[in-house]
Amino acid sequence: MSLTVGIDASRNRSGGAKAHLIGILSSLVPEQHGIAQVHVWAFRSLLDSIPDRPWLVKHNPPELERSLIHQLWWQGVHLADETKAVHCDILFTTDASTLCRFKPMVVLSQDMLSYEPGVMQHFGWGYARLRLLAIMYLQNAAFCRAQGVIFLTRYAGKIIQDSCGALRRVAFIPHGVGEAFARTRPLAEFPTPEGRPIRCLYVSPISRYKHQWVVVRAIEMLRRRGFSLQLDLVGGGDEAAQNRLEEQIRNSDLDGLLVRQLGHVPQSVLPELFAYTDLFVFASSCETMPVTLLEAMAVGLPIACSDRGPMPEVLEDGGVYFDPESPESIARAIENIITDAEQRTRIARRAKELAGQYSWKRCAEETFAFITETYQMKIERDL
Repeated sequence: MSLTVGIDASRNRSGGAKAHLIGILSSLVPEQHGIAQVHVWAFRSLLDSIPDRPWLVKHNPPELERSLIHQLWWQGVHLADETKAVHCDILFTTDASTLCRFKPMVVLSQDMLSYEPGVMQHFGWGYARLRLLAIMYLQNAAFCRAQGVIFLTRYAGKIIQDSCGALRRVAFIPHGVGEAFARTRPLAEFPTPEGRPIRCLYVSPISRYKHQWVVVRAIEMLRRRGFSLQLDLVGGGDEAAQNRLEEQIRNSDLDGLLVRQLGHVPQSVLPELFAYTDLFVFASSCETMPVTLLEAMAVGLPIACSDRGPMPEVLEDGGVYFDPESPESIARAIENIITDAEQRTRIARRAKELAGQYSWKRCAEETFAFITETYQMKIERDL
């Protein structure tokens, strides 16, 4: 078999989606799957981040550098014709809200916001909520017409199929984690050297379901109990969530020493930031696959983690869990890690052990094996 695979990455705008595409294409050994050529459609800055390979052809239609309307128009009207023009046998679309109707197609699910119970209420009744409902409709339609669907976690697969119905062919293939994180060694000194606070880190976009302001309140509560802590928040955010966070910081951090907002940090800098961290906090209530949690696990940090969504599936017994909407619950989890040395060492080692199964090599092998098997099954049905 000599297969030509197309990849629609035209909607890969989030950090996790970009990392996924770069990770699988950097790790792919095409001859192992009978693949002769891979064509990828994406915006220019993402294409420039993907290593050149002799079997990889990059496409940058001008519409992908324009507005969302132009991108959707291109995807719905032109993408199928472009894939046929370069003789693609199967299309892998990395964003489930696709308008393309090429067959056969494998769809990757990377967005849970429209499906996670209880999350929609954070967005009120307005444009944001209507947008999520529209995305759910588009994604459900794409899942149902696809010949195969890849979910990043079993949790995501269950919740989404509760909405769209049981799908004919699915796989559960998690993200990988960069090798740079596995090589990173954290400080993790307890007690810390005299005069240095315990450094806590939370890496995630500032958003209404990420609950950064609740974490700030928990850190303030711990400081009032006599613990010397500093919280670093990494990630940009939407205006409403950022305003709420800033208000909480003003109320909690009266001397300006409790919280540092570092904004967006390049991926290449994150391993160094993790190295200067004692304790990782992850307080999201909605994830498809928590990439920064994986990175903290690979480093071997002690982790206080949200008990929502797929987090227990990924972290298992490698952390201390909390209710992400309760400051007291978060504070108790962090306090347990600080005061229980045996538990702290155990969960850090266990998290690092669990992270070992999440590699981009494995992700690439399983992803392209599923794509080629889906193509073969389609051909056999058509004979």
